Amino acid sequence: MAYNFKEVMNRPDRLASGHRMCAGCGAPIAVRAVLKAIKPEDHAVICSATCCLEVSTCMYPYTSWKDSFIHSAFENAGATICGVEAAHRALSAKGKVPENYKFIAFGGDGGTYDIGFQSLSGAMERNQDMVYVCYDNEAYMNTGIQRSSGTPKYADTTTSATGKNSAGKTQNRKDLTEVIAAHHVPYAAQTTFIGNLKDLYEKSEKAIYTPGAAFLNVLAPCPRGWRYEGEDIMEVCKMAVETCFWPLYEVENDVWKVNYEPKNKRPIEDFLKLQGRFKHLFKKGNEDLIAEIQRDVDHRWELLLKKAK
Repeated sequence: MAYNFKEVMNRPDRLASGHRMCAGCGAPIAVRAVLKAIKPEDHAVICSATCCLEVSTCMYPYTSWKDSFIHSAFENAGATICGVEAAHRALSAKGKVPENYKFIAFGGDGGTYDIGFQSLSGAMERNQDMVYVCYDNEAYMNTGIQRSSGTPKYADTTTSATGKNSAGKTQNRKDLTEVIAAHHVPYAAQTTFIGNLKDLYEKSEKAIYTPGAAFLNVLAPCPRGWRYEGEDIMEVCKMAVETCFWPLYEVENDVWKVNYEPKNKRPIEDFLKLQGRFKHLFKKGNEDLIAEIQRDVDHRWELLLKKAK
């Protein structure tokens, strides 16, 4: 993959500033970085499920989107973008529209892991030429920080509140990237914001320009739901990767590849202590809960390394 990274990062943004996303939110960072991977000569049609991203970037009569934008219902972003792609394929075959269009859907974990999963799974199975991007902030942030199936175990949310009789969410989070990889799509990957966003950019370019269906799962922290200071977002993401809570990997034509292996894997406490949603775990008597999380992270990491051999 030959490209000038500095030149790529200097491309005009396709998501304009002035939107109403929170300071320190991961969603607009994810969107801007993904859209940088679209070549300047290409057009895009963007679809978004109902989510923080949608309500904050497209408030009638204003929009932050410079490409064509469709707001779909919570549950059907995958089907919506597939319908547009199919229509474009038919019209371009008749010479009625240009061929150089890319089709990208965005959704939070609520609209991806849960409510929109049926639509997403169908889109992946049909293997149409589109990309689905999940900006994973690990809860239903737009509607009040309720737990989702992407919420980690023992996280404090408004529907898994901590207290005398509760240590937070009691279930493990769903591993959606592996679920999508099981659809045998041409490309699926997991990434986040580390360093100069090179990993995110390269995976976005692969996803967009690989024929067929592609999926990107981007860890996109939420300052309100995770309870960290907005300026600390990069450190939170770094610790998610360095502790192997959120490994960076890709699955290309069923070949698994780990993109980054920490030289000195950090203990999970280094990730948890940065977030208020886990502060209860550091109270005396909860040491076994942190140890349990560590065992789960280690187990999943070892399984991933075996798949990538």
